Amino acid sequence: MKAEDCIFFQLSKASQAGTRFWLQKVSGLKLTAVQGMVIRFLYDEDRVASNDLGRKINIDSATLTGILDRLEAGGLIERRQNPDDRRCIRIHLTGKGRMTGERVARLMEEANTEFLHGFNACEVVALRSLLSKVRQSG
Repeated sequence: MKAEDCIFFQLSKASQAGTRFWLQKVSGLKLTAVQGMVIRFLYDEDRVASNDLGRKINIDSATLTGILDRLEAGGLIERRQNPDDRRCIRIHLTGKGRMTGERVARLMEEANTEFLHGFNACEVVALRSLLSKVRQSG
């Protein structure tokens, strides 16, 4: 097998292409690709516990802490203690964060359509299904 035929090489290159494409979309908002994803998840479910957010987006605690630090410094989120459990930190979007989340949500819709423009509907369904299987096997 040639190195470029290796599934791990192909997955890595596909991931890089997707990340590069997404970064181009969110960089105008002064966000990295991962920050854009975190804001989007928070836009869908605000005031979530940080450990739940990390599990949902499959990012380890140390990496998530750094991302949240930068989002907080940018005025997009606030960390607040859960009044019912002082050990639990909840992540809240600020007003600026909600506005950014709305823009990220629109960009995500546009980016998905644009990125998948070369695929027909059946191929998109198959691709999403296969990617889901890949994520489950890892």
